[in-house]
Amino acid sequence: MKTCLLVIDVQESFRHEPYFSDAGLPTYLVAQNALIRAAQAAGTPIVRIFHVDGPHVADNAFALASGAVRPLEGLAPFEAAATFQKSRHSALVGTGLDVWLTEHGIRQLVISGIRTEQCCETTARHASDLGYRVDFVPEATLTFDMVQPDGRPLSAADIASRTATVLKDRFARLCSVAEAAQALA
Repeated sequence: MKTCLLVIDVQESFRHEPYFSDAGLPTYLVAQNALIRAAQAAGTPIVRIFHVDGPHVADNAFALASGAVRPLEGLAPFEAAATFQKSRHSALVGTGLDVWLTEHGIRQLVISGIRTEQCCETTARHASDLGYRVDFVPEATLTFDMVQPDGRPLSAADIASRTATVLKDRFARLCSVAEAAQALA
């Protein structure tokens, strides 16, 4: 089955958000970059997705005018087989990604990127519903602490754990970087 690595929203925009924390960033980048290197070594296509949304003004970090919609510093350089811009959580909504994947005979996706519980999880669920085989690599996703509706903190680790729990064996196969690297080969 032909496979593709999706690198979702790994962009400088996040550094400009008040919730950004680089606490998990070094560990995440090691994992993300290992996946990129594995895909490059295998000749597996890598698709880059950028989130572009909100007012189209320079002070919106997710607007092209901001200059922040570019690869996150520390991300391994790669030549993308395709690059898509999205304005929704799923990389498959309104981007043409599904058409591109179909045209290239790709039926298996390895999901990585930022934010674990938002764009990565949503894309994984959507891809599963569309019939793709989905490998989700929790260690190659990044998220940030949040505050629950009742005011209690919710750690990034707990968010990642919850995402893995709800995706496992229903929407995706959970993979380590090493397991995903095998799928990319």
